[in-house]
Amino acid sequence: MKNFKKSVALVAALILTASTLAACDTAEKEDGTTAATEPGATPTTAAPTGEALTVEQGKVLNIYVWNDEVEQRLEQFYLTDGEAPVVDGVAKKDDITINFLKTPNEGLAYQDKLDQVLPGNADKAADERADMFAFEADYALKYVNTDFTMDIGSLGLTDADFAGQYKYTQQIATDDNGLIKAVSWQANPCGLIYRRSIATDVLGSDDLDTVQAAVADWTKYAETAAKMGEKGYAMESAYGSSFRQFSNNAQKAIVVDGVISVPDEWKQWAEQTKTFADNGWNLKSDGMWSGASTAGYKKDGKVFCYAGPAWLFNFTMLPNAMDDPDAGAVAGNGSVGDWGIVAGPAPSYWGGTWLAAATGTDNGEIIKDIMLKLCADKEVAKKLATTNGVEDYANNIAGMQEVAASDFQSVFFGGQNQFQILAPLAEKIDVSKTLSPYGQLAETFQNTMLGYFEGTVSYDEALNNFYSEALTRYPELTQG
Repeated sequence: MKNFKKSVALVAALILTASTLAACDTAEKEDGTTAATEPGATPTTAAPTGEALTVEQGKVLNIYVWNDEVEQRLEQFYLTDGEAPVVDGVAKKDDITINFLKTPNEGLAYQDKLDQVLPGNADKAADERADMFAFEADYALKYVNTDFTMDIGSLGLTDADFAGQYKYTQQIATDDNGLIKAVSWQANPCGLIYRRSIATDVLGSDDLDTVQAAVADWTKYAETAAKMGEKGYAMESAYGSSFRQFSNNAQKAIVVDGVISVPDEWKQWAEQTKTFADNGWNLKSDGMWSGASTAGYKKDGKVFCYAGPAWLFNFTMLPNAMDDPDAGAVAGNGSVGDWGIVAGPAPSYWGGTWLAAATGTDNGEIIKDIMLKLCADKEVAKKLATTNGVEDYANNIAGMQEVAASDFQSVFFGGQNQFQILAPLAEKIDVSKTLSPYGQLAETFQNTMLGYFEGTVSYDEALNNFYSEALTRYPELTQG
């Protein structure tokens, strides 16, 4: 296997990388340059061997995942549109058995599992091999820059197959040689998701223009937070609610040339969050997924807004918003229909799920077919976007523009077509300055700031704690 020892060393060096739920940039090298031409350019998919995979199609497809998302999307939009159900993590496609092998994403558990199964994968019995696996943006480069992950050119896929995708999603999965190693069916522009009834109570109206004017920049956002507080509402839930809106707009990566240095934008987020905590403008929750945060989704929730992409409202908000899960996504079921979405104070993106082929797979044909169907087919993209209860922002520019221009109405968003807001934001996503193999230090920074927000340490102490933890995790780095 090409550069096998180098690949093992890289995985070992990064094995302590922290894991996040979701998901969240181009293949920027540590010297700040991009690995694949200019930002926005299409990376090459030429196979390093010059040959596409030609092995015989296997009978068992093993897909490693951390939750049910891939399973659900394949069942709904690939496995004959739901006619081939997944039962106990197993499905059938023609005469191929598909196994969804799930390891929860808490801590390092999922990455630990990948680090166990990917090395030496080709030497295992055919039915025991990892064939396909999912990963998130924050730790994408950990797997992209190894030989454990096949470039898609080796599957017989070309640039033309994915020409309609948002380029940043390709850049995140591009290795140092300019080869695309994975594809995603989704793009994840973030809007500001707000509670209509609270907007009416505090701002006098829930219409889009009124709400956007109230959150158009960070100064207005803070002024509106003060108004919310006066009426007993929280502007945000968790301390980390607005972090991505700051970090995605940073002018540099967290690590450049082996030197770790906190971007000014991260520091600005910490200052704002401390102000919000001191004034009671957030719930002082230490996690986006805590009970305190998700309680704000309920019918009687007191949180005005959440910044996030489609997966946030379809995987997290919607299930928690419904009083009666059996009734489904219908207006009036809990807070369903009492939400709207605007652009907010700053464009951003968050997370995403990428699908990669594991080196050694004997299932290249079905993997290729899945990637083309789920990640490149415009009609499937439109179904992903307009299916009630799914409403994913699909990774297809033309498809999303068509949905944005259509008369689509979201039940969750009270009849609003959220794609009219999200489509322009997707065009603004630029990952060229911020992508780093050390991207999960963003989570470390947020965690070490908790003491500052809660008043147990000073800002300088919290910052020193961050550097100490970061350098312990990555001793090859130095502090800037």
